[in-house]
Amino acid sequence: MSNGLKKRVKRNEVVLLNFRERLIHIHHCRGAGWQTIRKLLSMDPELRMLYDLTVQDFHTDLHLPLGRAERLFHDLHHLDMTALLTQYRNSAIHIITVFDDEYPELLKAIYDPPWVLYTLGRMDLLKAQPTLAVVGTRRPSAMAYQNMRELLSPLIQRGWVIVSGMALGIDGFAHELSLNGKTIAVLGSGLYHPYPASHRRLFEKLTAKQLVISEYPPHTPPHQWQFPVRNRIISGLSRGVLVVEAKEKSGSLITADQAMEQGRDIFAVPGPAFDPHYKGTHGLIQQGAKLVMSAEDILDEFGEF
Repeated sequence: MSNGLKKRVKRNEVVLLNFRERLIHIHHCRGAGWQTIRKLLSMDPELRMLYDLTVQDFHTDLHLPLGRAERLFHDLHHLDMTALLTQYRNSAIHIITVFDDEYPELLKAIYDPPWVLYTLGRMDLLKAQPTLAVVGTRRPSAMAYQNMRELLSPLIQRGWVIVSGMALGIDGFAHELSLNGKTIAVLGSGLYHPYPASHRRLFEKLTAKQLVISEYPPHTPPHQWQFPVRNRIISGLSRGVLVVEAKEKSGSLITADQAMEQGRDIFAVPGPAFDPHYKGTHGLIQQGAKLVMSAEDILDEFGEF
């Protein structure tokens, strides 16, 4: 921290908002990524100096490119957080920070847990256990759908929470199967912009009966880069990840890789030996993922449940 920054910490007497709201505020600012917020918190754990920082401070002390520092500074001093927080309350959106008791412990234990989560629906599901992530191709075969019915139905009946990303194909079907059980959808966009648009009706069902969460502020539209980033939340919320059907370069393998880094169990459903639609899942099995042929293969790994 520069000497100038230290001086501002000492003379800062007026604190806008409380710590929790200051964290949510900086989380809304363009240019404030996960690492930037981590650096801010390491320098100032209560964010008391936040509104005293200049563009140059963000550029020099946080090592942000100048344009990014300018955008962050602009949003910090122009966003009306009181109005936004009121709007969220009126939309039944509940906000949880990583410092709140409601924050799920499994997710908090990963290297880079989201600083803030925005939620719609049943908050109790964040603490419900056991949890299983289900991922796979956006264009499943008829065999994949049948495998999911056979594998997931016994788990859903036993009260397992099914976590997925509300994408087309495997994700969406996992949520559909779980609508009368327990399921959490993790979006790669803000809650005001559920994606894909074709799953709008599913989104409405999930927010009415289940839980939808996002680490992106509600007004954030979908961008391609956000979806691989959110996959760490899908695996982070879960005790294990089930990959149903995935090609060699499937996005589902990103979730599996992140799950392995997080110390989660990986389960993979086998298919025909030379079917390219299962090349990714077969590769996971070669790397040590547990081959799954029935729900019991998953239950055996979690005997306490």
